[in-house]
Amino acid sequence: MLQWKRAALWGEKVLHMALLGFLLKWIIYGGLVGILSGSASALFLTGLDFAGEQRMDSPWLLYLLPLGGALVSFLYLKYGKNAGKGNNLIIEQIQQGQETAPLRMAPLVLFGTFITHLFGGSAGREGTAVQMGGSFAEGIGRLLKVDEVDRKILLMCGISSGFGSVFGTPLAGTIFGMEVIALGMMRYQALIPCFIASLIGNVVTTAWGIHHIHYSIGTVPALSASVVGKVVLASVVFGLASILFSELTHWLKKMYTRLFSNPMLKSFIGGLVIIALVFIFGTRDYLGLSIPLLQEAFEHPVDPLAFLWKTLFTALTLGAGYQGGEVTPLFVIGGTLGNSLAGLLHLSAPFLAALGLIGVFSGATNTPIACFVMGIELFGSEGMIYFFIACAISYLFSGHTGIYTSQQIGVSKSKLHPVPEQSTLASIRLLPKTKPAKSKELQQQ
Repeated sequence: MLQWKRAALWGEKVLHMALLGFLLKWIIYGGLVGILSGSASALFLTGLDFAGEQRMDSPWLLYLLPLGGALVSFLYLKYGKNAGKGNNLIIEQIQQGQETAPLRMAPLVLFGTFITHLFGGSAGREGTAVQMGGSFAEGIGRLLKVDEVDRKILLMCGISSGFGSVFGTPLAGTIFGMEVIALGMMRYQALIPCFIASLIGNVVTTAWGIHHIHYSIGTVPALSASVVGKVVLASVVFGLASILFSELTHWLKKMYTRLFSNPMLKSFIGGLVIIALVFIFGTRDYLGLSIPLLQEAFEHPVDPLAFLWKTLFTALTLGAGYQGGEVTPLFVIGGTLGNSLAGLLHLSAPFLAALGLIGVFSGATNTPIACFVMGIELFGSEGMIYFFIACAISYLFSGHTGIYTSQQIGVSKSKLHPVPEQSTLASIRLLPKTKPAKSKELQQQ
C-alpha cells in the first residue's frame, strides 16, 4: 500500500511537471502566433480604413473593380497554388489534410482583400485575418519543427488570433478557433493555446493604435414568455437568412466558374455586375464592409430589404472570386434583418439588430458558442440569455449548411437526419436526395 501511494504521488508530480511544460511551451508558441497575427491585423485594418476613405473620396474607383479583380485572380493563378482554397485550406489541415498553408497566403489575401475594398467589392475581413493567422502559424510550426499534433494546435491558434484580433473579441476568437473545425465537437487540448494566441493578438492589434467599433443595444427587455417567444421566432428567421447567404454564395461560385473557366475573366465580369447593381439600386451603401449601414441599424429604421440587398451584393462579389471574408457582411445582414423585424415583433430595433448580428453569423459559421460569447463581448452581459437563444436556434435552423464547406459534421443536428461518418458540409451536398440511411448507433437503439 505504501509503495502504491508513493507511485501515485510520483505520477501526480510527473503529470503536473508535464502540464507546466505544456503551459510554458504554448505561452511561447501562442505568443509568437499572436504577435504576428495581431501585427498583420493592425496593418490590414489600417489598410481597410484607407481603402474605404479613398473609395468614398474618389467614387470613380468603382470603375476599376473589374480590372482589380482580374489582377488578383491572375496573381492567385500564377502564384497562389493551394492558397486559393482560403479558410477551407486551414480547416482541412487541422482535420487530416496532407497539404500545407503556404506563407504566401498571407500577402496574397492581404493584397487581394485590399483591392476588393478599395474598388468597391462587397466583402468582409475575417477570412483575411484567419488566413494570415493560419499562414503565420504554419510557418512557425515549420521553423520550430513541431509534430503533427502541435501543428494542428498551432493552426487553430492562427484562426483564433486572426479572428480575435480583427474584431477585438479575444474570448470569442478563442472558441471560434476550436469550434469552427467540426459541428458539435471541440478539441479542448487547444483551449489554452488558442486563448493565449487570441488574447495576445488582440493586445498587439490594440497596441498598434487600432480601435474597434462598438454598438449600443439600448434597454434589454425583461425576461418573459412573450419576449422569449418573439426572440425564438426571430432566431428561426436568422437561421434561414444564413442558409440563403451560404447557398446563394456557393451557387454563384459554381455558376461563375461554369460560365467563365478563366478566373481573370470571371472576376472581370463579376466586377461589371457589381457596377451594374450600383446603378440599378442607385446607392453605394452595400459596397465594402457597409459599416455605416450596420451602425444605422442600431440607431434608425433601415430599408426593410437591406439585408437581402447586402446578401446579393456580397454573394455576387465572393462568387466572382474576389478576396475577402464573409463575417462582417453577415453582421450587416443580421443587423439590418433584426432592424426590419423590430416593427413586426414590437421589440426594440437595436436589441433585435444585436441578436441578428450574432444570430445570422452563428447559423452561417455553425459556431453558436463563439457567437454567444461574442455577443457578451460586444454588447455586455445584460442580454446574454437572449444572445444564447438567438445563437442556438439560428445554429439549429441553418441545418447542415454554412460558409465553410470543409467543416466536418462531428454530430448531426438531428438524429432523425443522420449523416455518414467523416462527412463535411461539401460532401453531404453531393449525396443523393433520398432518405438517409440510419447510422450504426441508431440501428442499435
